Amino acid sequence: MRRSTFGETGLEVSRLGLGCGALGDARLGEREAERLLLGALDLGVTFFDAARSYGLAEERLGRHLGSRPDGVVLSTKGGYGASGAEDWTPLAVTRGIDEALARLRADRIDVFHLHSCPLEVLRREGLLDALERARAAGKIRVAAYAGDNDALAWAVGAPVFGSVQCSVSVFDQHALRESLPRARARGLGAVAKRPLGNAPWRFADRPEGTDAAFSWDRMRALAVDRGPLAWDALALRFAAFAPGVSCVALGTTSLDHLRAAARHLDDGPLPDDVVARLRARFDAVGAAWPARI
Repeated sequence: MRRSTFGETGLEVSRLGLGCGALGDARLGEREAERLLLGALDLGVTFFDAARSYGLAEERLGRHLGSRPDGVVLSTKGGYGASGAEDWTPLAVTRGIDEALARLRADRIDVFHLHSCPLEVLRREGLLDALERARAAGKIRVAAYAGDNDALAWAVGAPVFGSVQCSVSVFDQHALRESLPRARARGLGAVAKRPLGNAPWRFADRPEGTDAAFSWDRMRALAVDRGPLAWDALALRFAAFAPGVSCVALGTTSLDHLRAAARHLDDGPLPDDVVARLRARFDAVGAAWPARI
């Protein structure tokens, strides 16, 4: 498994991380959840990304990664859903971190994100101070922001944040223009979420009512020439090795999918001419497209 430094945070992460949204689905059995997490460790995955809104994800990470093998990086997100606290207040951040620590069965959270809140929330008095206090107390190692567009651009310049998480895919390149280059220059770690863009190539017709519909429209508009590469290989290698990206958070409950992704990343970055063609095509067709939050 390829690894990378996580900005200047002192952490090292696998290029392929596990996005744990689907892991938290109660319809996924406990044995299947355990098999997925232990199988990911066997593959060399060290970055696991959860959130308060991901159902059972934090509890399952705590239960099945219990002893916290050396090198495992636990990432989660919050700012909302804390007991007895109004969302997006300093108390929600403070209490949310304490509750996440209990669910994760951890003494410290490696990366804690404010989760996709808009810019006006980020600017609320005291909100970022709560992150600073949690870091000073040793409850979190890296304060982070997960989101896109104007809020991401602002967060990249905020001294409190040591990393960011944002959308990066063949179909969603907004962050690659300014925010990720600035994050890289500042020494921030960066996680690319939704690297497959919800895999719109699976559908012959527009998948109405699904998250993939957004990327399906863009895929059609871009008319990408992927050459001899399979779509998933092209998409993963594009996102994982984009400038400034430390790792991708691939959401899946399938070990076979995770193994295939690891094999694709073993092939390394895409050729420079392929990346240049994908970037140029997006700039020509999607220059005004915002990122998908």
